[in-house]
Amino acid sequence: MDYDSNSRTEDFDLNSELDYGDSGDSHHLSDLRIVLLGCRDAGKSSAGNTILGREEYELKRTAQCVKRQGEVAGRKITVVEAPGWWKNEPVEESSEILKQEIVLSVPLCPPGPHVLLLVLRVGTTFKDHERRVLEGHMKLLTERVWSHTIVLFTYGDCLGDTPIEQHIKSEDSALQWLVEKCGNRYHVLNNKNRGDDTQVTELLEKIEEMVAANNGCHFEMDRKILQEMEEKKRVLEERGRERMMKVQKQREDIRGVMDDTHHLSDLRIVLLGYRDAGKSSAGNTILGREEFELKRTAQCVKRQGEVAGRKITVVEAPGWWRNNTVEESSEILKQEIVLSVSRCPPGPHVLLLVLCVGTTCKDYVGHMQLLTERVWSHTIVLFTYGDYLIDTPIEQYIESEDNALQWLVEKCGNRYHVLKNKNRGDDTQVTELLEKIEEMVAANSGCHFEMDRKILQEVEEKKRILEERGGERMMKVQKQREDIRGVMGKFLFFVFITPVIFFLNF
Repeated sequence: MDYDSNSRTEDFDLNSELDYGDSGDSHHLSDLRIVLLGCRDAGKSSAGNTILGREEYELKRTAQCVKRQGEVAGRKITVVEAPGWWKNEPVEESSEILKQEIVLSVPLCPPGPHVLLLVLRVGTTFKDHERRVLEGHMKLLTERVWSHTIVLFTYGDCLGDTPIEQHIKSEDSALQWLVEKCGNRYHVLNNKNRGDDTQVTELLEKIEEMVAANNGCHFEMDRKILQEMEEKKRVLEERGRERMMKVQKQREDIRGVMDDTHHLSDLRIVLLGYRDAGKSSAGNTILGREEFELKRTAQCVKRQGEVAGRKITVVEAPGWWRNNTVEESSEILKQEIVLSVSRCPPGPHVLLLVLCVGTTCKDYVGHMQLLTERVWSHTIVLFTYGDYLIDTPIEQYIESEDNALQWLVEKCGNRYHVLKNKNRGDDTQVTELLEKIEEMVAANSGCHFEMDRKILQEVEEKKRILEERGGERMMKVQKQREDIRGVMGKFLFFVFITPVIFFLNF
């Protein structure tokens, strides 16, 4: 493994004593500044709440840093939570907004944090590829960050009676490398046991010891790096505003030629997208009630309701795996995607391509092309889990992502919308979506999307053949089981009944 030669895991000693020097009252910090870093779902928000002793952080993903303050054990504590990265995605694939927020978390607690707590979840194995991902994101803060970092293990209750040192030694060398990279500084929090103040006071003492070892210095980023990152953020904000103005102008032009005839009293929608993108949640938000079960299905699901004076039909097509190409998808999945448009005859007014904010997908195009090139003029990109963005405009998010997302939005004629699935009480987000759909239909001269009849017939025939073959297989298996059970009956008769008959005759 290509580890830093200065951190040899084979010499790792968890019992080694660290000489922090004299850490008496002169090193007591009355004002302590903390930054929480880590991958998504590591427990950063829970850790922040445990440190501050109250519910300051909402337990949800965010695209922006969140800063909170409080008083703990006689100290004024400032905690900044940076947004998390996906544990399997290298820094090169992370969005520009994420990288900016990680770097800019440092000046959010001026003049700089005393400590960066690198949050890891106990109970999940820390593999070498996760180490490389973590190291890549930490390098955004320069190599100096490691001397100001403590590994903070969350969900310590998973350890039971196992000491954390034993857990570290039992894990892959990747975890041992990380702990050693942080100068053998680590701490465990049991977020379910917040009543135990000692776990927090002990953490604060460890932070003070580390600061003492750093000659009382806090962590500080090179001013040039911060300025470059702030400039990148400014450029993205500007490009986001330009995109927003362009889309607003586009919508105004369309609405200028619309009249009452373009109001759709009967609206048909198909939801498409990868698994776990939030299609079912989006369908429930649109219909205003729990119509779709939040589980994966292999078949299309159709539901109806009345929303804002319109009869709404929503068809949810099954999703593809996020990183699978269309060639890797099953025949049944491809059939259901194509046949989804025939589930709401004579055809959907709109296809909503559902994407979860903060995730990437490597193949939108292949699966969409199953519906022919014409599908794009009837498609709107629907971003779910918009709560993640907080105050970041969706246009800025689009500009911060890779070219693939920008290309996709352009391919859909710059039509997109954001849903906050956790804020279903806000009816305006749905009515605005319905307005955007009507605008798109008006731009399409009032036409709905329709598949070539020949393509539909071919797919239906393929499906019929698969169902027939499936029925034949089922009958074959049933016959096979019946034959086996027939033999078993004869065998049991011979083994148990024959001796009894023989005995009675005797």
